[in-house]
Amino acid sequence: MSVTVVSHLILQYRYWALLVFSILEGPIVAFIAGTLASLGYFNIYLLALFFFARDMIMDGGYYALGHFGGRTRLARWFLHKIGVRLEHLDDVRRLWDNHPATTMFFGKLSYGIAASFIVVAGMVKMRLEKFFAYGALVAVLQYGVLLALGYFFGNSLGGKLVNILNNIQYVLIVLALVVVGYYIFTRFMRARILKNEERERENP
Repeated sequence: MSVTVVSHLILQYRYWALLVFSILEGPIVAFIAGTLASLGYFNIYLLALFFFARDMIMDGGYYALGHFGGRTRLARWFLHKIGVRLEHLDDVRRLWDNHPATTMFFGKLSYGIAASFIVVAGMVKMRLEKFFAYGALVAVLQYGVLLALGYFFGNSLGGKLVNILNNIQYVLIVLALVVVGYYIFTRFMRARILKNEERERENP
């Protein structure tokens, strides 16, 4: 689904659309919502609270899956996405135990495998207070930056919908750059976290 279609649906259904699209692609939707907040369609503070709560609820769900359903087929599918087998859990446990902040940061910002690392955190029984503390810090950083960038972008075009529509070609270019930039950044995060995991296996 294109960014233009997503933006139109968010404009039409507001928070109900955010609820659906943020589950599928939270970061990009946060940037779009921040842009629309500058036009008065959303309250920027409610957006911050919304995306923070969304992140904490989803993290809690993935953690619970790993903690209570670590032997299920679904949990093993998440493990397969990051190349971890059940016999490797001790290595991953050391990664969470020895470098919890770094693992949470790189794990949550790794495009395509973030959920897998959260499931693994549940499987290795990471302490809940640490899990949610570090997860909250990353959520505030990630969504705070994306909402601020979107809000600044909307204001840079005059904070009016008509200005955005008149400059739609530039809007689409910026949105494309944000998507590509975020993808490249998260690919880097993914490579770093997988390299750290491999290092833990080689140096137990």
